[in-house]
Amino acid sequence: MTKAELINAVAAKGGYSKKEAEKALSAVIGTITDTLTNGDKVSLVGFGTFEVRERAAKDGINPLTKKPIHVDAKKVPAFKAGKALKDAVNK
Repeated sequence: MTKAELINAVAAKGGYSKKEAEKALSAVIGTITDTLTNGDKVSLVGFGTFEVRERAAKDGINPLTKKPIHVDAKKVPAFKAGKALKDAVNK
């Protein structure tokens, strides 16, 4: 499902205009992004948790040249599905 399809689905299911649904979706995504940027996590009970995880530095191999490279440590966003979402998907 693309962002446009999600907006259409939210508009249809909630009885909103497409413009209102797009504005609401953009606000939710922006808020989650801002919260993760600040190092906090977002927990939506029954749906899941968005958080920032640390990846350690490591040595790797460039697959094109086969030469060793160093990959710096970094922070990455992560999502862990909640029990209700897992149960709904497994039906």
